[in-house]
Amino acid sequence: MASAARPSLVLLLLAAAITVALSADPAPLQDFCVADLQAATSVDGFACKPATAVTDADFFSRAIAAAASTSNPFGVNSTRATASTFPGLNTLGVSVTRVDMAPGGLNPPHSHPRASELVMVLKGEVMVGFTTGGNRLFSKVLKENELFVVPRGLQHFQLNTGAGDAVFVAMFDSQSPGVVTPTLAMFATKPAMPMEVLTKTFLMGEDEVSAMKSKFAGF
Repeated sequence: MASAARPSLVLLLLAAAITVALSADPAPLQDFCVADLQAATSVDGFACKPATAVTDADFFSRAIAAAASTSNPFGVNSTRATASTFPGLNTLGVSVTRVDMAPGGLNPPHSHPRASELVMVLKGEVMVGFTTGGNRLFSKVLKENELFVVPRGLQHFQLNTGAGDAVFVAMFDSQSPGVVTPTLAMFATKPAMPMEVLTKTFLMGEDEVSAMKSKFAGF
């Protein structure tokens, strides 16, 4: 019995190892693959620019150097440096976002299906929190140069709890983390989410749901 069970155990361990290996962006097969944003070929990422056409500038970016306007209902704005704005990142499995927050600004609950997130506060005080599949909340108020990590795919938020403006950077282990914001996924889809789904989800009548939905009409 023991010898018969051993191959199954080996297969299970092998399957687990493969699952872990495939959980991040694929490892690159060459020194670099600077994105050719004009290429007609559609791939999972971007096609490579010919190596002879690559320059020093392809590995440099000011994509997140400037502050962004926070004049919106949430008092927050995200400026992303992904392969589409910083071609040198293509195939390297990393990206970064700068988030500017007005006093009281909120980066609403959202998730990144393809990446874990490491938050570092550059200015002010920011509460960072995430919820687990068991509905447990983990959160911490961060000050300058402090870090907080959000595991891959879990719903999380950032709230400016300081007296002034705040700035943080979010670093991802994917060149394309993706983002899913539940409120927009429920109220701002095209075509619209069926009203019956919304009323049953929120245990509300159509008038109440319509009032909530109207707040997201411009997003």
